[in-house]
Amino acid sequence: MTATDETADTFGWGIAATGSIAETVGRVIAAEPGMRIAAVGSRSKDRAAEFAAKVAGGTAYGSYADMIADPAVDAVYVATPHAQHRAIVEAAIAARKPVLCEKPLGVTFAEAEALVAQARAADVFLMEAMWMRFNPLIQRVQATVESGALGEVRSVSASLGFPVPYVPQHRLWNPALGGGALLDLGIYPVALAYLLLGSPDSMAAVGALGPSGVDAETALLLGWNGGARAMLETSLVGMLPMTATVVGTKGRIDIAPAFQETTHISVYTYGADFRPAVPEEFRIDSSSEAYAAQAREVRDCVRAGRVESRIMPLDATLGVLRILEDARSSLG
Repeated sequence: MTATDETADTFGWGIAATGSIAETVGRVIAAEPGMRIAAVGSRSKDRAAEFAAKVAGGTAYGSYADMIADPAVDAVYVATPHAQHRAIVEAAIAARKPVLCEKPLGVTFAEAEALVAQARAADVFLMEAMWMRFNPLIQRVQATVESGALGEVRSVSASLGFPVPYVPQHRLWNPALGGGALLDLGIYPVALAYLLLGSPDSMAAVGALGPSGVDAETALLLGWNGGARAMLETSLVGMLPMTATVVGTKGRIDIAPAFQETTHISVYTYGADFRPAVPEEFRIDSSSEAYAAQAREVRDCVRAGRVESRIMPLDATLGVLRILEDARSSLG
């Protein structure tokens, strides 16, 4: 670690950005034993100072480069708009600082692929902040599937979407900021299907573009050799159920909304007559534990000398982005 003597027993984070997700994750980090916010970076030093005062301290910097260079920073958390991810991640890798970057890692597959290649070449830790994978209930879903309790998985269905008023400058509608439903919301249904079934063998997408040219709504049908499929939907214009269901030959799992941050799942298994048994119900009090688990994974990997997470591997990041890019291309 590079922290000062006074804080050598804690893991120091540098926060790149001062928005709502940076504040949410920053508060979780600050509350986690053995961690602290060492620095905050923004294009405005005043905003960085305001964030530091409001959330949990740390030195305020008026540039991301200065924040990354702070020797008290053991890892960098990137929570800027999508289009700014690449430059900050590249700067952190060049400074040999481990990186946790909000999803998507890049706004294109090529961008993310380049970042992964740079991190691997430099032996610097890099992980996409797909917090859904760290939710204890999503991990239970994965473990249940891998145990064979559901039999052979035949389908995954998931949706995530809600109306976002059209404002051209809003990050979700602005193409210059990496806007669109797929990269921000659709990434979760695709990531769930990828987690449980791997890379698909076919993909079909239908949808519509918004006035600014970004994808406003999309339905995806992913197919795997052997007949397994995933039916996924995302939207910036309609309120979707935001549930997910995994169906196997011996049972199914219902994931309560919003599935990417679920606090409740129901696991059904079938008897010889194929009637579902009374479901096993699993609950957690709060999905915010996933943020803490994600931060601990970064710290533990870094301290163990690992440059990649086994829970959120970089190949999975690239696999999901490939699907999203193919879908965006098919929509024009």
